[in-house]
Amino acid sequence: MIERKKECIAMLLAGGQGSRLYVLTEDTAKPAVPFGGKYRIIDFSLSNCVNSGIDTVGILTQYQPLELNDYIGNGQPWDLNRNFGGAHVLPPYTRAKHSDWYKGTASAIYQNIAFVDRYNPKYVVLLSGDHIYKMDYHKMLEFHKEKGSECTIAVIDVSDAEATRMGIMSTDDNMAITDFEEKPKHPKSNHASMGVYVFTWDVLRQYLIADEEDPNSENDFGKNIIPAMLKDGRAMYAYPFQGYWKDVGTLDSLWQGNMDLLDPNDPLNIHDPNWKIYARNYASPSTRIDPGATVANSLVAEGCIIRGKVVHSVLYTGCVVEEGACVTGGVIMPNTVIKKGADVNYAIIGEQCVIEENATVGEKPEGEDPFAHNGIAVVGHRKTIASGAVVKAKEII
Repeated sequence: MIERKKECIAMLLAGGQGSRLYVLTEDTAKPAVPFGGKYRIIDFSLSNCVNSGIDTVGILTQYQPLELNDYIGNGQPWDLNRNFGGAHVLPPYTRAKHSDWYKGTASAIYQNIAFVDRYNPKYVVLLSGDHIYKMDYHKMLEFHKEKGSECTIAVIDVSDAEATRMGIMSTDDNMAITDFEEKPKHPKSNHASMGVYVFTWDVLRQYLIADEEDPNSENDFGKNIIPAMLKDGRAMYAYPFQGYWKDVGTLDSLWQGNMDLLDPNDPLNIHDPNWKIYARNYASPSTRIDPGATVANSLVAEGCIIRGKVVHSVLYTGCVVEEGACVTGGVIMPNTVIKKGADVNYAIIGEQCVIEENATVGEKPEGEDPFAHNGIAVVGHRKTIASGAVVKAKEII
């Protein structure tokens, strides 16, 4: 009997609470938050796996998993419905010993060692489900092999100011990692971790077990696993990435990520037919733009009805902008209605909201720069803003 195995599988961390997205993650996990008109944040990591030839993905959920579980389903939209492999949602579960929630990123993988072992992989790609980017993991895996690496970490060069908020890798001329600092006050390098790792599985497995047995560990890759491997002199390399990458973990970065799609140069190149971003899109009718409506420099998904004015905005599936309503610099999530005379400026509006007639959400910029706003106003999912009400810039409802 031939042993069935996979050379490489992916483990996707999708259990984060996303507290910095406030009302947008009150009842859903951060990776399930809508992005870019028709996608969810997790679509990008899943699509990267499929486009990179990785057909087995363990999706580790914990916080508010129901919507994410429903969205992933059997993995069919991403071609991850396989008899051997495919997409598997992995919540914490009860055991005879050591039953617990995932205590950290390392704990989450440790608790699923049996899932990984089932496929007997030589390599494991570890991913975060809350970043927007397109990346060929196969090229990173080949780099890992060529270097004889046991742990390879994707890095992107950032500014000195950004480096103080991220995990920073110092490397030699061969890209071997010589030092790692988490959010350093005085960064020694500009190579920031992207939260994308390739591990040789038998090595990582040893460190996960040792980490779980350490009562003082925080069970975290950045704080525990990576420093332990560095201390032991393991072969560790940084893989340089030069494309578009954004952590959309804050309201401002989520808004800016959507606005980046309106750049004429489209740095994410979201319409590239050779690297499609797949999503579970339920059947919607075509978008209708009525006579007298204005739509400029915007992304409008299926099923929308536009009778008013939409400028510099991203509208998700099934949104309605009634006659006389104006949306400028808006990120309007699915099935939201902007009623007659309402004015929405530089705001994120959650799913299934109603902005009643003549209400105002956000503030117009004072100058001519359409993106020089005074702060993003945010309305959480399934909220109603009353007729004539005013929601100020930076206010969160």
